[in-house]
Amino acid sequence: MPEHRPPARTPPPQDEPWAELRALTAARIALPRAGASLATAPQLDLRLAHARARDAVHAQLDEARLVEELAPLALPVLAVASAAADRTHYLMRPDLGRRLAGDAERNCISNIRPEGLAYADATITLVHLLRAMRARQISGVQLKDDRLLLDGG
Repeated sequence: MPEHRPPARTPPPQDEPWAELRALTAARIALPRAGASLATAPQLDLRLAHARARDAVHAQLDEARLVEELAPLALPVLAVASAAADRTHYLMRPDLGRRLAGDAERNCISNIRPEGLAYADATITLVHLLRAMRARQISGVQLKDDRLLLDGG
């Protein structure tokens, strides 16, 4: 009578331990390797993402088109400028892109996009800052988003 053996178990895919973490971020975590280098597919994905990011940084904002696309919301649109004089200046000093030109003592909630600060999170931040502004009777850079401090984070 032949000896009964359990079927051989195939090891889980190499990236399975990272699947849960990958679902939470767009970051490239534990990418497959080919020797000392990245495997071809993730290497090509990385190069494509880098090219798209570079193109986005150098692309001009079509302000008129943006205002037109926001028109169906029937809300006022206020155009502002950053403290960076032009795109070249901004690329050399990205910190100036986070400051408003002129009335420069103001807060700026930036990077609002699906891959950055989510729309819902930006809304929560804005509401928190508006409530704090009203309660404390202060605004601008004097007013900080202190939710992490209040939550003990």
